[in-house]
Parts: sequence; C-alpha cells; structure tokens
Amino acid sequence: MRLLAALLCVLALTGAGTCAWAEFRLDRSVDLGAVADRPPPGKGTNYLVVGSDGRDGLSERARKELHTGTSGGSRTDSMMLLHTGAHGTTVVSLPRDSWVTIPSYVDPNTGKFHRAAKNKLNAAYSLGGPGMLVRTVEHNTGLRVDHYAEIGFAGFVGVVDAVGGVEMCAPRTIDDPKSGLRMKKGCHNLTGAQALAFVRQRHQESDGDLGRSRNQREFLSALARKTAAPGVVLDPFRTYPALSAGLDTLVVDKGMQLSGLVSLFRAMKSASGGGGRQLNVPVAGPGPGPAGRSALEWDTAKARRLFTGLRDDRPVRVDDRG
Repeated sequence: MRLLAALLCVLALTGAGTCAWAEFRLDRSVDLGAVADRPPPGKGTNYLVVGSDGRDGLSERARKELHTGTSGGSRTDSMMLLHTGAHGTTVVSLPRDSWVTIPSYVDPNTGKFHRAAKNKLNAAYSLGGPGMLVRTVEHNTGLRVDHYAEIGFAGFVGVVDAVGGVEMCAPRTIDDPKSGLRMKKGCHNLTGAQALAFVRQRHQESDGDLGRSRNQREFLSALARKTAAPGVVLDPFRTYPALSAGLDTLVVDKGMQLSGLVSLFRAMKSASGGGGRQLNVPVAGPGPGPAGRSALEWDTAKARRLFTGLRDDRPVRVDDRG
C-alpha cells in the first residue's frame, strides 16, 4: 500500500509538473479580441485549426529533404473548422484555393487602405497573419471562431516522429516530386517527413485541393488516435518528445487554456470514430483565380446551409462524396 501511494504521488507530481511546463511553453500570441467586425456567438464551440508552412526550426538541409522550399514568411497549407456541440464533432476542411472575399483592411506596413476583394483563402494569412485569416473565415462563413490553433512544419514532423509514425493506406501508388511523396499502394507507417509530404501533395489527386483536404482530415484523425494509444500515453519517452515538438511551433489564441487544447484533441479523435463527421465545404467547381490560375468556388446555397446548421448547433448531413 505504501508503494502504491508513493507511485500515485509521483504520477500526480509528474502530471502537475507537465502542466506547468506546457503552460510556460505555450505561445498565446493570437488576440481574437482585436479582430474587427465579428459575427455574434453561436451555439457550441468553433476552433480554427491551421497548418502553416512556417519554416522556423528547419535547417537548410531539412528544408531540402522535406521539399518545403525556401521562401520567406508564412502561409497556410491547411485550414479546418472544427465544431463541437450537442451532436458531436464536425470537421469542415476549407481548401486553401477557395475563392472568397477578403475583407477590407489597412496594410500595417504602408498604412494603405485596401477595399474588400476576391482572392484565395490562403492569401488572407499572408496579408495580415492569423487575425486576418480569422476575420476572413468569419466573414465568409458567418461563424464566430472561439479558438485558434496553428502548427508549423517542424512541429508537425517532430510530433509524428515522436509517436513512432502514423499508419496510412494509399489506394494507389503515389509518386509526387513536388511534395517528395513516394508511396506504394497499400498501408504504411509514415515517418514525419513522409507524413508531411502526404498531407501536402495534391497533384496526384484527381480532385486536386479537395483531395488534399480529405487526406489532411484523415491523417489528423489517425494521428490523434495514435497519440491517444496506451503505448504512447503511458510511455514518457514518447509523450514528452511529442509534447515538446508540438509546443515548439504551436500558436494559439490568448483565451486558449490547456483544457481547451485537450478538448480540441479529443474532438479530433472523436471525428474519426462514430462521434463526428468530416467533410469539405461544398464547392460548385473550379473558377477563375488570380493571374489566370484556377480556384475553388463555394456552392453558395449549400455552404450557407452548412454554416447556418453549425452556428445553430444542428446536425449536418454528409452526402455520398463526404
């Protein structure tokens, strides 16, 4: 009994120490209170989950090996709205090539006023960082973003490697020189580098950016399941490196608590099981983009019904194509 009591004390102290360490490391630099023209709060909780192509923490060699390029600044490589409420979890991918309205803004560097204009969704981040991205998502969906979470390339790769890789299955052989993904048909335990290539590649997908968004949802759900597995949770030599790698490039809003991150993690895991739904925002098809490049036009009527349902925390339907 004395030994058991001692073990319980050690576990309790370790847990408290981990929480304090994570609180100290967590970057809460996104101020949602400074976002202008926000819609009213709805029912349930909405998280905007962002994967950025920030290259902080990557050496030149790593950038070459990961096929990330060397361009400066950061853009958004993936964006998802995660809604939790009375009817479980709904994850909606917002393709980076979505042709949306960027609200009017003042360039902080030049002081120049820019009118609202059409552009690809991932342009919002490069124009004004997380705040502008949140404002653009809220403007086009009518949903209020309650919390924001963003992770960069280095953190993503580190988490996957720390948990021992994540198994994914390919319905066909993929050879994509742009992302660096070479994956034979079948199931594979992906390393961090392979996983990054898997969620970034789109040129081998018949539906382009929509296919990439689907891969991203499926992979994050698989990663959540792997991270929650007893072999990872109960192994400090996996848990702490995974936490450390994630915190290295994780950026959240000022109101995000550790309990909120845990709820986000659980919701992502739930979405891969019977407690949630995963879908792309409804699109009408390809449309005109900047400089002659194609973009994705949302199906206005279907998207409005989807986002109204989420705002009112009603169940949403998923068609045969997801």
